[in-house]
Amino acid sequence: MALRSSVRFEAEDIWDTPEDGNRYEVIDGELYVTPPPVIPHQYASNVLQVLLGHHILQHNLGHLYSAPTGVILTEGSAGVQPDLVYVSRENLGILTHRGIEGTPDLVVEILSPGTQNRDRGIKLRAYAAARVPHYWMVDVRSRALEAYHLGEQGYDLIGTYRTGAIFQPELFPGLEISIDRLWALLALAAVGDALGPGVPGATLGEVAEQPALGPLDLALG
Repeated sequence: MALRSSVRFEAEDIWDTPEDGNRYEVIDGELYVTPPPVIPHQYASNVLQVLLGHHILQHNLGHLYSAPTGVILTEGSAGVQPDLVYVSRENLGILTHRGIEGTPDLVVEILSPGTQNRDRGIKLRAYAAARVPHYWMVDVRSRALEAYHLGEQGYDLIGTYRTGAIFQPELFPGLEISIDRLWALLALAAVGDALGPGVPGATLGEVAEQPALGPLDLALG
């Protein structure tokens, strides 16, 4: 939700907002406030963080952060808090004590009914304007992962990955994400109505140890 005001906000204002559990972002001078995400959203973010984080750490590629992490995009065009944000080892100079100040290598947004229009609209354009090379959107309800790569005219859709697909991110050579396994992990983590009622609960640690799905490096194949 954008808060209408005669005041034009600055990107750095995200670090002067209340610590009330809401997510505050500034795009094109407007302040957007998002309430705390629901459980399905958080499990999707957590599972992807486990899968990507393991590969990134194993190969010493850089750093992966989850919300709430403040990101001031290049030239102060926007202050955002992506669900996941990756900074490569070659790009670590944009890390500061308070957050990320510059252009990260990858941004991931988990779509929610209340934010998907923003993620597909004004935030997508803000990331493209800041020249973020890679942008992924994960739709828990439709069980799809959309991968975009920055081109000359903005983002080009590389692919929409659904059940049965294997996602091999250009950004992470050697990494393979089975979409079936991704949603199986979410089901094991009991994300609730978005994946169907009556699914037994499990912690992310228990999910990672599921013998049918392999060890923690299950994302590699």
